[in-house]
Amino acid sequence: MIEVKQPKNKERFLKIYANLPLNIRREIICVVDDEPVTWNASYLEIRNNTKIGEKILTKLADFEII
Repeated sequence: MIEVKQPKNKERFLKIYANLPLNIRREIICVVDDEPVTWNASYLEIRNNTKIGEKILTKLADFEII
């Protein structure tokens, strides 16, 4: 079931990210493993399909940001 949600969440994230102003992309979006993560860092992690990227997608979906 997670496998089905992740691609949808990834698509949602990418659509939102593409429409963000450049200065907003530097803002912190969530905290993963006690580290603040910006939109830009999230984009890199999600695009590269890392474990941290999966955590970010899960948190953003839980917070209903995406």
